[in-house]
Amino acid sequence: MDTNQANETLLDVRGLKVHFPVYGGILRHKVGTVKAVDGISFTVERGETLGVVGESGSGKTTVGRAIINLHKPMYPDVELEGESLFHTEAGFMDTNGIPRDEMLPLRERIQMIFQDPFSSLNPRLTVQGIIEGPMKVHLDMTAAERKERVMELLERVGLQGAYAQRYPHEFSGGQRQRVGIARALATNPDLIIADEPVSALDVSIQAQVINLMQDLQQEFGLTYIFIAHDLSVVYHICDRIAVMYLGNIMEIGSAEQVYKNPKHPYSKALLSAVPQPDPRSDSSDRIRLEGDIPTPMAKPSGCGFRTRCPIAKDSCAEEVPEMRDMGDGQMVACPHA
Repeated sequence: MDTNQANETLLDVRGLKVHFPVYGGILRHKVGTVKAVDGISFTVERGETLGVVGESGSGKTTVGRAIINLHKPMYPDVELEGESLFHTEAGFMDTNGIPRDEMLPLRERIQMIFQDPFSSLNPRLTVQGIIEGPMKVHLDMTAAERKERVMELLERVGLQGAYAQRYPHEFSGGQRQRVGIARALATNPDLIIADEPVSALDVSIQAQVINLMQDLQQEFGLTYIFIAHDLSVVYHICDRIAVMYLGNIMEIGSAEQVYKNPKHPYSKALLSAVPQPDPRSDSSDRIRLEGDIPTPMAKPSGCGFRTRCPIAKDSCAEEVPEMRDMGDGQMVACPHA
């Protein structure tokens, strides 16, 4: 993180909830609710990288899409609560579920890199058209200025300017993700939400893309929310890490704290599952959780992790545990940690 930008809150999420109603029957009546995100709070400082990790179904992608307000246009019946306060020149503005016309000015400041580079780019547009699309909506630029900006961005992400007239199907996965990064940079954003940007790529290409994102952060003063399921990747790129499980944050702290000294039993289990490069390494201390992750439609009462937790007590079923400070800002949602 750039020390000159530290201690300035760019995003303040408070009590965020994202619930999707489930309908069934001939009359399409409501039969349940998927509690994808169930009341989480965190802040993101300007210039830092916050990693959000957890297994599939933990709600981490839903958090990213809620911040950029993508749920209402996609699912009009979605139930949203809480606040997602983004810092603007006029003060903090809540992005959670606001109308499209109010969100439009903020999309210039908040951009997203999507997980799948093979489906996130319009196959009918050239690279030029893909990258300059956000410029046409948000920036007052001539066609010549947009073309020059596209060439500059392609160079920044390690692609040749001649690629501007090619189509997405002519590129590899790693090259497509670079195009996606260039598109995200087109409007000079403050915050980029990266939703598992390297999970679909080969390991060697992952390192290239991660190093590129770090270089661009230094050059443009970017702030990242880096969503992933791989703790080792998140540890490499992030300043802080938030561990999610079944729509709640279990633990949040510096990357060093969470990776080297996790406190929550779920964080410990995640860390023990990180593959070791040495096949002869001792795996006897690996924590193996019993059972599968419960469905968000029928979350356990109290702590959502209690049905798989090795240290759970009867009291864990009574109420959702509050975050408590374990020292040096490391927060854990477990009274028995």
